[in-house]
Amino acid sequence: MGKIVIFYKTVDGNCPVQDFLDSLPGKVAQKVAWVLSLLEDLEVVPSTYFKKLVGTKEIWECRIQFATNAYRIFCFFEGNSVVILTHGFTKKTQKTPQQEIERAETYRRDYLKRRLKK
Repeated sequence: MGKIVIFYKTVDGNCPVQDFLDSLPGKVAQKVAWVLSLLEDLEVVPSTYFKKLVGTKEIWECRIQFATNAYRIFCFFEGNSVVILTHGFTKKTQKTPQQEIERAETYRRDYLKRRLKK
């Protein structure tokens, strides 16, 4: 049994990961959907497609390669079976941009804070 995948929404209802997915060309979006289905279907996802970001608290990345482009979707776990996708971007350099990591951590803190208030 895999995970339940949820899209993070900001306080004002924006969904950054949905915006990212909507911006992708069709074939890339299909590959992203396939990688996300691995999260839902597999107990252990190969690190080619999913791994924890070194140096972060609890941020993971979904890794999508299409032709010569690399795409990343950041996420975090809630419990053992729920994965919350925060946002995605096209990776242009070898090193993951710090601002993207900080954005994911900000979204995680926001999500958890609002989750506690429910």
